[in-house]
Amino acid sequence: MRRTPATITDVAREARVSKTTASDALRGHGRVSEPTRRAVLAAAERLGYAPNRSARSLRTSVTGTIALHVPESLTSAEYSMPFVFGVTEQAARAGLNVTLLPSGHLPHRGTVPQADGVVLCDPVTEDPVVEQLMNSGLPVVTAERHVGDRQPTGVVRPDHETSMTELLDHLRANGARRPAFIASDTTSDRSTTLRSAHARWSEAHGLPHLVRSALSGSPPDVLRAVVRELLAETPGIDAVVCAADGAAAAVLPELRAAGRRVGHDLLLASCADSSAMRTAEPPITAVDLRPRAVGAACGRLLCEILSGDTPPGTVRDLPVELNIRASTRTRRCAVPVRDVEAGD
Repeated sequence: MRRTPATITDVAREARVSKTTASDALRGHGRVSEPTRRAVLAAAERLGYAPNRSARSLRTSVTGTIALHVPESLTSAEYSMPFVFGVTEQAARAGLNVTLLPSGHLPHRGTVPQADGVVLCDPVTEDPVVEQLMNSGLPVVTAERHVGDRQPTGVVRPDHETSMTELLDHLRANGARRPAFIASDTTSDRSTTLRSAHARWSEAHGLPHLVRSALSGSPPDVLRAVVRELLAETPGIDAVVCAADGAAAAVLPELRAAGRRVGHDLLLASCADSSAMRTAEPPITAVDLRPRAVGAACGRLLCEILSGDTPPGTVRDLPVELNIRASTRTRRCAVPVRDVEAGD
């Protein structure tokens, strides 16, 4: 597997032409025969070659556009649209356009989009578009860290470790001694951070580390099956925390079918807030990930890097907020969090 981006020299060598001919063929300039042009484009695609725009001055806008990639697992989530709006608002303030790159669609001919930089939302290593963009040579700002080999130009990182710890502390203050975690089965920064925070918290309090995994974007019947199996194997569970957007509301019917009363003998919480959490019965305690603020922070950081006002390698932490609702409010809350009602 290639660890460094391909160069124009690599393309020329692969196509068995001169560096000048390879450059002309890729740019559509000069007198290059059609067979030679096709050979160069095929070589560029095989090598994943992309023009190294980041070697140019970051103070000069080349295209006036930034690219935005949202993973397939989030396209149906409530998180994605506020995040997109946050990015586009900041880009508009800087006079830049935004082009959206769908998951599973590799840029044509193995090149990168015609953009000055890229924003990646919750990048996962399994996404081939993420790998190609990370190797593109363009400045890349990610919402969450990239867990692959290459590091982005900038990172905006919501504080998932603190939010998970506060959530588990809240559950413990309300009587939970066997909290189970339904984790997302992806290799993203958020997923690994939530898993490790839950493991550390359980060990620190001498409590069992009860974890089950579900694929990100799993349908409700799959999530309910995971909870059904969990309750059968460990009937003493007194709290369930779900990582995925919407998962906590999806498993409510299964908990009721098992004879559990949410908010009484079993506490239920989500690591991602949404309208489904607010309108559930009972309303579900959840972490507000502030997607619009995260998107705005990503867009702002990329624009600052492009203008030269902020150095590459900048990492910005962003606080998130725990909203306490009836699904966990069995006693007075003992941690500094925001107490909200169903219509917040």
